[in-house]
Amino acid sequence: MGKLKIFSFFAGSGFLDLGFEKNGYEIEFVNEFSKSFITAYKYSREKMGLRRPKYGYSNSDVDEYLSLRKKELKEYVKDARIGGNMVGFIGGPPCPDFSVAGKQKGRDGNNGKLSQSYIQLIIDQKPDFFLFENVKGLWSTAKHRAYYEELKGQLSQAGYIMVDRLTNALEFGAPQDRERILLFGIKKSKVKSANSLASFDWNRYMRFDMNYVKSVQWPTTETFAVDSVKACPEGIPEELTVQYWFTKNDVENHPNSSDHFTPRSGLVRMQTIQEGDDSKKSYKRIHRWRYSPTACYGNNEVHLHPYKERRLSASEALAIQSLPKEFELPKEMTLTDKFKTIGNGVPFMLSQGIAKTIFDFMYGSEVKWPK
Repeated sequence: MGKLKIFSFFAGSGFLDLGFEKNGYEIEFVNEFSKSFITAYKYSREKMGLRRPKYGYSNSDVDEYLSLRKKELKEYVKDARIGGNMVGFIGGPPCPDFSVAGKQKGRDGNNGKLSQSYIQLIIDQKPDFFLFENVKGLWSTAKHRAYYEELKGQLSQAGYIMVDRLTNALEFGAPQDRERILLFGIKKSKVKSANSLASFDWNRYMRFDMNYVKSVQWPTTETFAVDSVKACPEGIPEELTVQYWFTKNDVENHPNSSDHFTPRSGLVRMQTIQEGDDSKKSYKRIHRWRYSPTACYGNNEVHLHPYKERRLSASEALAIQSLPKEFELPKEMTLTDKFKTIGNGVPFMLSQGIAKTIFDFMYGSEVKWPK
């Protein structure tokens, strides 16, 4: 059998890609519109000693590959298939237009339109399989769900069969309550029957059942005390807590440990918020022995350290995104861009679980590989 070759779109700083890179795939092409993010992508891979994509990094609008650069991309895909390889597209188009907390512009918003661009790219380039990742709002909000089903209809007409799931990062062991749509598709011609996706097992690499997670008696709120020490309560899954990941990633000695915003005002207000009080939109103080709310650090949403008089550092936010300890962002990257790319990314434990699930299916008995 050949290899699984990945073309990544809307790659950010590569959190989703890293789950694939670490689990048997070869990233051959990376597209990201933000120059800052793609610079961070390159930097992190150099630090981790990972290979450079064969077809390089593309810092351009994805729509260019639907027009001016369509032929170029088609040649890359064709070349990647040589030797009996399979090509997969992966990507999570920017999603604030579908976010429950966003402005709800949906398909007509500038970011909402990029979902259609990604689907059209798949239809035009005909990869053997694909992954589409997006926010819960595209699934749970009626008008956005209709758009999502329309996109799936286009893919079906183009010859793909699909399976999807609304998944929480907690299920895969990331210390963060983050729900995302995952849509996997494969060409009908690449499977033995229309029922082949029945063997696609979303649960194989899940570590926690959400009914269990929600039933745990997590600590609620406690008085905030600087540099306080508190033992992990009995009866909770410690590996789903932020403190477990802070320790695991040695966040205080991480290269991005000093990267945090220093408030010009608001320190007094910050000091009054209890540990674990994440009930408000802004100024949420996470609890050390609980999982974090969704890692989202823009639009005045401020997440406070459990026992420090400051906001979270980039190294702590990376830990909450369950990135490996060796992942780091460039020193020269602005704080705004650091927290934006972290908040936009897919938790590593989730991306790794997805990658393994797809890998097992692609090398299973239901897929027809080229001879």
